[in-house]
Amino acid sequence: MHHPEEEEEYDYDSLGTNTTMLQNAFAGALAGIAEHCAMYPVDSIKTRMQVINVQHQINTTKTVKLFNLWKGVNSVVLGAGPAHALHFGTYEFCKEVFAGANKGEGHHPLANASAGACATLAHDTVMNPFDVVKQRMQLRESTYKSIRECARDVYRKEGLVAFYISLPATLFMSLPFQTIQFTTYEFFRKLLNNDTNDHRYDPKTHIVAGGLAGAIASSITTPLDVIKTLLQTRGTHSDQRIQNCKGIKEAAIIIYERYGFHGFFRGFKPRILTHMPSTAISWTVYEYIKWVINLKQKEDFISF
Repeated sequence: MHHPEEEEEYDYDSLGTNTTMLQNAFAGALAGIAEHCAMYPVDSIKTRMQVINVQHQINTTKTVKLFNLWKGVNSVVLGAGPAHALHFGTYEFCKEVFAGANKGEGHHPLANASAGACATLAHDTVMNPFDVVKQRMQLRESTYKSIRECARDVYRKEGLVAFYISLPATLFMSLPFQTIQFTTYEFFRKLLNNDTNDHRYDPKTHIVAGGLAGAIASSITTPLDVIKTLLQTRGTHSDQRIQNCKGIKEAAIIIYERYGFHGFFRGFKPRILTHMPSTAISWTVYEYIKWVINLKQKEDFISF
């Protein structure tokens, strides 16, 4: 038998501890797919703005077909499920371990940041090849009809290294991004929840906390994202120097020489417009799935 008052008084901070590793991974997979798909067209615009020396830059947005902005979304769906399952599963596990005996008592920014870093290492190792294919297909001049065709062409021309040349840059960007995101999300989640609902489940808290976390993290790490984009799309350039770019330092030098300091903030606005709602969506879906799982388990226990 289900009691409505039990749903109202469900402990907000116990969502992670009452679900298993597999359940956290399942919730994370759904959250990751929802996050990436919802804002994919804006992410495509961001990629096109960041790429150097593309003849038809995205400053003529009136000529862009909406369908073209969805090219490569299959790669995200294929990679985001397992990558985010590993991401959130690792995060919940590490957060519990790092918080130790003090879990649930106040804020734990160091534990949350460390857990976020571990989750990022796991996520990016899985996701990076899919992200390379996604960004190649997002380019305005891309003629690829499928992710398989794109992946085969990249492998044939550039070898396996093409799928991981940007991994150091990705981690260099993702570690601070996810550390900031997880820490600020947990901070705002507890702050907003304490002020409004006294630890009761409130989806508005996820939306606001997730949006703020996404906006703060993405704004700080945009320069690193520009470097990552150059490395992931280098094989599409006619410029030999960009094609032969070997790492983060060289990519940063090229960007600075071409555009100066402002070059590191190319695509800043669409990046914020992508991550603010997508992070809010991700956390909202993730926490909602866990909440539903917990309620189901509680109902089954009461019925039993």
